[in-house]
Amino acid sequence: MRTLLLAVAAGLLTACATATPYQPADTTTYGFHEQRIENNRLRISFRGNTLTDRETVETYLLYRAAELTTEAGFDYFIVANRDTEERTRLQGSGYRPRFASDFWYYSPRRGWRPHYDPFWDEPTSYREVTRYEAVAEIAMFNGQKPANDPDAFDAREVQANLQGRVVRPPEG
Repeated sequence: MRTLLLAVAAGLLTACATATPYQPADTTTYGFHEQRIENNRLRISFRGNTLTDRETVETYLLYRAAELTTEAGFDYFIVANRDTEERTRLQGSGYRPRFASDFWYYSPRRGWRPHYDPFWDEPTSYREVTRYEAVAEIAMFNGQKPANDPDAFDAREVQANLQGRVVRPPEG
């Protein structure tokens, strides 16, 4: 049983040791997710772990929008609404040993005894970690993309330009 728990813990630590790859969020809490609003409208999100920077999260969101647009048979998409949320928190590390003694106290019945802190797992140091989640609503269309609309994107061109920056999960 102990070996199984160690293997699971090692697997979780390994999974957290890299930035979130371009993947669906079906099996993990990180990755892309989409929801159909109308026939040509979608809400798309991409959530990264603490090792995934803001630029990567936003790149993956745009790439997913382009991918869904071409899969649905459309030529371009317009971003109707887009936002990137930043969630920052303090994460503790360097935990004290379980039976660390903070100080000694005197008891008339037992003499000098160590005082054990009931909150033994208090971290000895903290670091700030940030997670990003990008969310957009897109509308997909056929034909030539409007040249004067900065929120309009040619889906095939976006895919071609961003393909080299997309890291997929390892096979297996």
